[in-house]
Amino acid sequence: MQFRNLARTAALAAAGLSMVVAGSLAQAQPAEQFVPLLVYRTGQFAPLGIPWADGKQDYLKLVNARDGGVNGVKLTYEECETAYDAAKGVECYERLKGKGSGASGFDTQSTGITFAVTDKAFVDKVVVETPGYGLSQSADGTVFEWNFPLLGTYWTAADVMIQDIAKKEKGNLKGKKIALVYHDSPYGKEPIPLLQKRAAAEGFELSLFPVTPPGVEQKSTWLQIRQQKPDYVLFWSAGVMTPAGIREAQASGYPREKIYAVWWAGSDHDVKDIGAGAKGYNAITLHNSAAKDKVHDDLKKLVYDKGQGTGPADGIGSIAHTRGMMISMLQVEAIRAAQEKYGKGKSLTPEQVRWGFENLNLTADKLKALGFGEVMRPVKTSCSNHMGDDWARIVQWDGGKWEIKSDWYQSDKTHIDPLVKEYAAKYAKDKNVKPRAC
Repeated sequence: MQFRNLARTAALAAAGLSMVVAGSLAQAQPAEQFVPLLVYRTGQFAPLGIPWADGKQDYLKLVNARDGGVNGVKLTYEECETAYDAAKGVECYERLKGKGSGASGFDTQSTGITFAVTDKAFVDKVVVETPGYGLSQSADGTVFEWNFPLLGTYWTAADVMIQDIAKKEKGNLKGKKIALVYHDSPYGKEPIPLLQKRAAAEGFELSLFPVTPPGVEQKSTWLQIRQQKPDYVLFWSAGVMTPAGIREAQASGYPREKIYAVWWAGSDHDVKDIGAGAKGYNAITLHNSAAKDKVHDDLKKLVYDKGQGTGPADGIGSIAHTRGMMISMLQVEAIRAAQEKYGKGKSLTPEQVRWGFENLNLTADKLKALGFGEVMRPVKTSCSNHMGDDWARIVQWDGGKWEIKSDWYQSDKTHIDPLVKEYAAKYAKDKNVKPRAC
């Protein structure tokens, strides 16, 4: 009997020791923060999507390698291929939204997917981060609590293009003809409301030329352009549609220096193979994403030189790759800002990360310390302003490289703000969303 009691005591002691050891091991596990990566490495937009996706993943790798994560919290991630298809994008969103402590925010890489998941984000309480794309009216944080179109929207891009054209025309656009050649999708249609407002205000004639996706066949469009002879063409394109359009412009004799491309149609891969045939082609940048800075040197030294890069080393510094890094940097800094409020070294919930996105304050000193001082200008968000500061510049292809051709621009808020309020109010009414009081 005594032997049996001793055995039982020993067994209980061993079990208790095992529990203590297991608990200690569990406590010893470093905190992790999960970042979902929706990508399109296949499909019509793959030429843009591949370097964009490489840049997003590379920056997360750099933060882990250089800093050990965010205040000791390792960044984990998983790619999900959407092929720029809205249905696949929703599947990726549903699969990844609850992983780890919860998704830190979705950069959908697609305006169509953004439309599809925005309603879900309200319910799931997950951030939808759309720097330079998505729903332009989601800049209104009083209605769109979970959407963050950081750095600029398509209304920003269209407005800045018109500003630069007006500057060339000595401030007078009355009687001018401006054409919009656009991908016939939610993405391509986004700038239309802003351009219609500006046409009415400035007195120019706006012509619309939708191009059926994927956009490899544009001959008839550019023949119409040649016949109508617009003074300028705004080009809302991406992926395979972009070089196809530039070649047709060249074949039809339309001057490339009269073309203004949105930032997703102004990357190295869009013009490199055309070379001198694209000389003069203008594009707008998202902040100054055509620049190079210390972050590129850090990435090469700490990630690529160790054989851990996501794509080819010569992709470092390309415009699309840099934009991918910018997007991940904004997500990382939202996590860092949220840790200041909810605790350093902790895994955060999606709701806590949302607070970080809404309280970003990237000063010039912070951007310089992060290695983005030349790439971006200061950005600050708030409860009502989910876009932050929408700086942009115009770059031009000289036949071999991009050259910056303008000073800094910001969108004209006298045109943008009323449109944001109008479309946000309509969304709130249609979806029965009660705007927040900021």
